[in-house]
Amino acid sequence: MNAVEIEEAVSALAERPFDAAEFPFAFLEAFGNKATTIKRLRAGASNRSDVGGVLQTNHIHIAVADPGAVTATLARLKASPATAKAKARFVPVIRRRFAMGWNNVQRRYKQAVDDWALYDNAGA
Repeated sequence: MNAVEIEEAVSALAERPFDAAEFPFAFLEAFGNKATTIKRLRAGASNRSDVGGVLQTNHIHIAVADPGAVTATLARLKASPATAKAKARFVPVIRRRFAMGWNNVQRRYKQAVDDWALYDNAGA
């Protein structure tokens, strides 16, 4: 998927009613993961999360945070032995060249969540 297709899929996801149990899988689907991959993660066959989230090896460890618990949930993901073992990259990076994506974060997504955090590793 290209950046425009991803942005459209994420925008469509943001328009749907929020379902905490379904969100991690819908998020992965919005980024172009194959139906087979999502089916395996959903069934638990390849989901090795030890914090009640969804862990896709070599990609992402995602968990839905309770209201006001974003920092604690992120800390659990960072401290998770499964995250390290699976070499998951779980902090989304917004590249500066995707100005439209950042505008969507500001105009749409921030209003759709109870709490959010920005982690900028551009200088890392």
